Parts: sequence; C-alpha cells; structure tokens
Amino acid sequence: MAAADVQDFLQQNRAEAAEVEASRGYWESEKHWAARREFILRNKGDFRPDSQDQLLSLSMVWANNVFMGCRYSEELLQRVREMAEGIVVEDAPVFKTRDEIMKQQQGR
Repeated sequence: MAAADVQDFLQQNRAEAAEVEASRGYWESEKHWAARREFILRNKGDFRPDSQDQLLSLSMVWANNVFMGCRYSEELLQRVREMAEGIVVEDAPVFKTRDEIMKQQQGR
C-alpha cells in the first residue's frame, strides 16, 4: 500500500480512518505516523475487532525499532518485519549496537 493508496483508502473509508487516526500518539511526527498508519492499515484485516490492541502494540514495536532503534526478541522482530514488508520509510535512522561500535573502533 503506497502513500497515495493509503490516502485513497482513508478518504473512501471515513469511519475506519477516524478509528485509525485516534491511535496516533501526540509525540509521533508526520513521517513516523504515516509509516505506522500504513502498518496498521495493511494488517487490520488479519486481527479480529477484539484483538486490535495487539495490532496497535505490534505497530508500536515496529515503529520503535525502525525510528528509535529499540531492540526486541528476534522472534518478535521477525514477526513485525514480515507484517511491514513493503513499507518504505525514507531516511530511516541507522542504529549501531555498542558491540558494533567497539568492533569498528578496534579496526582502526
């Protein structure tokens, strides 16, 4: 679902758009929210209405990993990466672990 597709979907489905928009955190930039909103919309149909909180939690895990470098179990990261496959985040930050930095420093 490209950015234009997301906008078309939201315009055609006002009630669902309002429901999804209510999930936006006040701290989320437009770029951050656009990516997380796309994640939610792509996967919304795979979760029952009473499981939407789980979808929102997974969307936060994905966004936290992409935008802030938060780390989670490999199993959880694999799941959210599969759910986010095809979502393009331009200029996403690149994070390095302490071990990667130390290894790089030792190579000098």
